Amino acid sequence: MTEIKLYKSKKKVLKLFLLAAPLIAAGIWMINRDGGTETDRIMGWIGTCFFSLAIPVGLFHLFDKRPQVVINEIGIYDRTTHDEFINWEIIKDAFAVNVYGQHFICLLVPDDFKPSKRKGKFHKAMSKINEALDFQELNIQLGQLEMDTIKLTEFIIAMTHAEKSKKAELIKTLPNTV
Repeated sequence: MTEIKLYKSKKKVLKLFLLAAPLIAAGIWMINRDGGTETDRIMGWIGTCFFSLAIPVGLFHLFDKRPQVVINEIGIYDRTTHDEFINWEIIKDAFAVNVYGQHFICLLVPDDFKPSKRKGKFHKAMSKINEALDFQELNIQLGQLEMDTIKLTEFIIAMTHAEKSKKAELIKTLPNTV
């Protein structure tokens, strides 16, 4: 079976390290500088500790070898969205959303498939928040991927409307389009 695996971008991890490094250095400078007040030292420690969290997070993303998104003839799988493949027959439509530079693809699915229907109050509350923000229950988060959101959305829409015999051919065209 033909499938495409999309992995986290190494460039985005490098960008995280490059953004955190000067902020950590500024925090250390605030802690060690002569004539600094107690407030400067406290703020230096807070900044250093907070921005130092980028190091373990970045290392995790850098060495995580699991695919973030898998696309095949059966459906689409996103590790952060759903615990199994979402079949193409279930997806009715898709649209792209950009929230402060974070890209998402929202998948429209029938009400009886929505995960919150089978889960507790927390999931139902989160579902209402998602809908208030014009999201859906199933959203593919592309923040860690180096992808063209619009082209991937168009590809997902094409896959939902394609016949089963054409899906394998469409998957072979994906690397050339995104």
